[in-house]
Amino acid sequence: MHETHEQAIWTEKYRPRKFSEVKGQNEIVQRIKGFVEKKNMPNVLFAGPAGVGKTTLSLVIARELFGDDWRSNFLELNASDERGIDVIRVKVKDFARTRGLGDAPFKIIYLDECDALTREAQQALRRTMENYTNTTRFILSCNYSSKIIDPIQSRCAIFRFKPLEKEALKELVEKIAKHEGFKIDKKAVDAVIEVSGGDVRRLENILQACASNSEHITEEVVYGIASFAKPQELGEMLSLAVKGEFLKAKDLLMKIMLDYGLSGLDVIKQVQSEAWKVKDLTDRQRLELVKLCGEAEFRMVEGSDETVQLEALLAAAGVLK
Repeated sequence: MHETHEQAIWTEKYRPRKFSEVKGQNEIVQRIKGFVEKKNMPNVLFAGPAGVGKTTLSLVIARELFGDDWRSNFLELNASDERGIDVIRVKVKDFARTRGLGDAPFKIIYLDECDALTREAQQALRRTMENYTNTTRFILSCNYSSKIIDPIQSRCAIFRFKPLEKEALKELVEKIAKHEGFKIDKKAVDAVIEVSGGDVRRLENILQACASNSEHITEEVVYGIASFAKPQELGEMLSLAVKGEFLKAKDLLMKIMLDYGLSGLDVIKQVQSEAWKVKDLTDRQRLELVKLCGEAEFRMVEGSDETVQLEALLAAAGVLK
């Protein structure tokens, strides 16, 4: 294991530097690449879940447009830290009102987690976007475009990012394993992909944690590190509950929660995805089981006792019609 002991965090170490290295968002990358080649770009809004390449693509745009000088022409602000109207008025305006260095056609302001901006700050941002169109382009990033006010949406080209497909994640795991010199079982690769849910940042963090613990990564290591119950254990628990063997199902539930350090909400989310795979159930019973998960999750979020809700779920599963 020649490089695992380096201090670099893998999410940064393996962050793509060029358009060709960005995985999983081919159509978006092609369109953005076209903008960069023409050295002209509209304001853009990147929307999509965490860890799928929004920040990465923004940094690639800056590198490709400005070369080595990119840091002078690129301002990155995280809107969830600095989300008041003053940040927009002061920091953004100060940066936006000056021309770009070198032969840069414009500067870029990257605002991450824009859906955390207050409505007043979004209104101020909208006016700033209008006032500095000659010198500045904005890249806005958010998880939910519905939380961005309409006037901003209408001023941007909107790109919707998707979680990465299994194949792209598999390639990435194999590349990292080869580069870092650790072994990973085929089942462990599937487990890492399932646990990460298309989020590359989560995938790389789990891999780094696993590799620092073991030179040979197995399925058990992955589930243990990621605090994620094995699907077959959850499946067994649900099968017992559906057969009416409530005490056995309850004991297995407690064991799973203790072994993997799961909260009630973690369990519910995983049970909901396993519910579709439980054998000996009709489609109607599966639907009922998912409905029960929804009710239990709602009550937990409202502050109900997690153990009571999970046991109630197992008890209700035993009398599914």
